[in-house]
Amino acid sequence: MTRIKICGVMLPDDAASVAASGVDLIGLNFWPKSKRYVTPERAPIVAAAARASGSARLVGVFVDPDVEDILEITGRVELDVIQLHGDEDPELCKKISAALYRPVWKALPIASSRDVIKLEVWPTEALLLDAPTPGRGGAGAKFDWNVAREARERHPTRNFVLAGGLDATNVAAAIALVEPWAVDVASGVEAAPGIKDPAKVAAFVAAVRAADQSR
Repeated sequence: MTRIKICGVMLPDDAASVAASGVDLIGLNFWPKSKRYVTPERAPIVAAAARASGSARLVGVFVDPDVEDILEITGRVELDVIQLHGDEDPELCKKISAALYRPVWKALPIASSRDVIKLEVWPTEALLLDAPTPGRGGAGAKFDWNVAREARERHPTRNFVLAGGLDATNVAAAIALVEPWAVDVASGVEAAPGIKDPAKVAAFVAAVRAADQSR
């Protein structure tokens, strides 16, 4: 079954409705430059709403953090997964995982085949493949899914999370081609940046589940 991650959740009501939709993972963005930034003070409220409404794991999204930065956040809100979306190297990924006793994902900007050659160096639970964008993802930009398929073929045992320009109209085709471990969407289920649209979330979830059944 393809896991579903809805990222960039900012509001408690959205967190509750997204969790209730049956998704597997909810992303909270702790990068201050993101238009979906959740402050450390507000994050516990958003997280509590999600926890009360479903069983989704909470993913904290960080860009070039120090270990201390993440420890400060996790001291306020319980996160199940740490997603690194900056220029972190494999050694920092390992250090963060060891310090927090949590799985780490690494997001990688994918532009061409050369970007998927040496993925075995990453000591992470999953690798998130996304389009290169100045805003570190969340822009709804799509990349060539054939490159993601190449990553799958080169590294068949890795967990790949496919992101970038997904929505209810194209996620089935993406799953059929790439066969990802998970799919990740932000803008594709929004009414506005950081404001989730329940109908779009439901349509996305339904499209993923239907794609899984047809495989």
